[in-house]
Amino acid sequence: MKQLLAKLGVAAAIAVTALSGTADFASAQNLDIYVGPGRHRPPPPDYDRPPPRYDRRGYDRRGCDPRDALDVARSYGLRRARVVDVTPRRVIVDGFGRRGPDTMMFANVRGCPLLGR
Repeated sequence: MKQLLAKLGVAAAIAVTALSGTADFASAQNLDIYVGPGRHRPPPPDYDRPPPRYDRRGYDRRGCDPRDALDVARSYGLRRARVVDVTPRRVIVDGFGRRGPDTMMFANVRGCPLLGR
């Protein structure tokens, strides 16, 4: 009799555990509260995209803007920074670091990632 009660107790514990585990998922619901007339419209498809950057000529620039490369170089501590060369692949900035003249190279893609010092 004791073994039967023990088995029933274990089975009841397993059943309660299984039910409590599924109750969390079954009770998950969305709650939408609307205030005012109508419902909220979804954002336009290009909502997350940053606005296009235009240079002086008025078209969208795809590569690294030399002014952005100068700003990044100055933030890395390059003093008297100036753009030396702009090629289809990279933008080269010269200036002075802590130990003297220094050169930084940036990839000519959007965001101006640093290639090397």
